[in-house]
Amino acid sequence: MDVLERIRQQVESNPIIIYMKGTPQFPQCGFSSRAVAALQDCGEKFAYVNVLADPEIFENLPRFADWPTFPQVYINGELAGGCDITLELHASGELQKMLKAAVQNWPKAEEEGAG
Repeated sequence: MDVLERIRQQVESNPIIIYMKGTPQFPQCGFSSRAVAALQDCGEKFAYVNVLADPEIFENLPRFADWPTFPQVYINGELAGGCDITLELHASGELQKMLKAAVQNWPKAEEEGAG
């Protein structure tokens, strides 16, 4: 399977997913650590991909949504942003609302795209 297709499937199969360096338990960079802490603070479950353990994703994820850095947080199949944006959303209270809505609305409605 093509790596971009694999990324697309991961993003579309999880209401919340973070592509990060390391794991939530053992982040391998400060940016990933701060972004994952913000997600954890919101109390919703989320998926993660350790880009250091998957060189193919590490090399190709920046092309997927035209975002050059890690971490990358996706909510409802859309790129929410990296560390700075995630922290801004968390500080404003928006991140918790977005994550709660994503989990409550999952799986996506079957009618999406109809009309």
